[in-house]
Amino acid sequence: MKKHLVFCLFMMIFVTSSHAQQFKEVDAILEAYTGDNTPGASLAIIKKGKVIYQKTYGMADLEKQVKVRPEHNFRLASVTKQFTATAVLLLIQRGKFTLDHTLTDIFEGFPVYGKNITVKHLLNHTSGIEDYEDYVPDSAMVNQIKDQGVLGIVRKLDKGYFAPGEQYRYSNTAYALLALIIEKYSGQTYAGFLKANIFKPLGMKNTIAYEKGISEVKHRAFGYSKNKEEQWVRRDQSSTSAVLGDGGIYSSTNDLYLWDQSLYTDKILPNGVIQLAFSPNKTNEGKAVDYGFGWHLTTTKKGEKVVYHTGSTTSFRNVFYRIPTSEFSIILLTNRNKPDENNMLGLAEKIAEACGH
Repeated sequence: MKKHLVFCLFMMIFVTSSHAQQFKEVDAILEAYTGDNTPGASLAIIKKGKVIYQKTYGMADLEKQVKVRPEHNFRLASVTKQFTATAVLLLIQRGKFTLDHTLTDIFEGFPVYGKNITVKHLLNHTSGIEDYEDYVPDSAMVNQIKDQGVLGIVRKLDKGYFAPGEQYRYSNTAYALLALIIEKYSGQTYAGFLKANIFKPLGMKNTIAYEKGISEVKHRAFGYSKNKEEQWVRRDQSSTSAVLGDGGIYSSTNDLYLWDQSLYTDKILPNGVIQLAFSPNKTNEGKAVDYGFGWHLTTTKKGEKVVYHTGSTTSFRNVFYRIPTSEFSIILLTNRNKPDENNMLGLAEKIAEACGH
């Protein structure tokens, strides 16, 4: 009995020590985000339903010297897309429309090139529809473009980059149109539908699709970019920041933990539909597309399936990284314009490796 007790105590000390070492490695990976004069980060690492490590770094508001806290809400940028996709799938489950509905079915008077672009093409980025950002000047800050404005742009075009389904090309335009589809078939605003059908049921009390003059972001982390003198300057918005469907949600690591856990249940969507969102697609010729519905797909070095999404906008860089079979997730939100978006996946992978994945 005494030997068993000693062994158990030894194992507890060993595991605690091992975790402490892992988290020291995590802190080292994120060292650049620390300090009272630098924009920061909010991190949550989740394992088997529990937050095993939560840490904040740096500042949410440099001017007022407010440190980042777990309740701070960051602009999610393209991490928003998983919520837009979920709302679309909810409405499909309710029989409002199908994955095969086309743009000409949905939007009266849409140009002929939309007759073969389906909801599914929009969800998995194989629509070929042009990037609306190319038609919006960076200086258009007074009257920022919104989702409806995106529709106005593509209505004036007569073709896309390629035939629908021919290839994969990431598209913010597609997700702005999906937000309008949600509004048309739900009879609610995009922000209102997500609040009523996703955020409120999950207790995500401070998560919102932000609309200037209509809603406010509580505990807001402001975005910063480095100028030519290598100084951090507040650049929180761009000419495209008011578009909601592709990147307009604000949330925190606290709230996103609730969202992460819901994906193991059928509280919002049936498990089969969630797995569909996590599944790869194919082009018309059968080439694999490593994107589901609102989620990028990859694998770890150990061969574990990963579903993730990065997010990048004027002064925010984020990553939501999940290994469902291990019930392991990393949520990392930052309010700065460095590093490049592609490097956020690399950061998540380094953190995952430090935690044994």
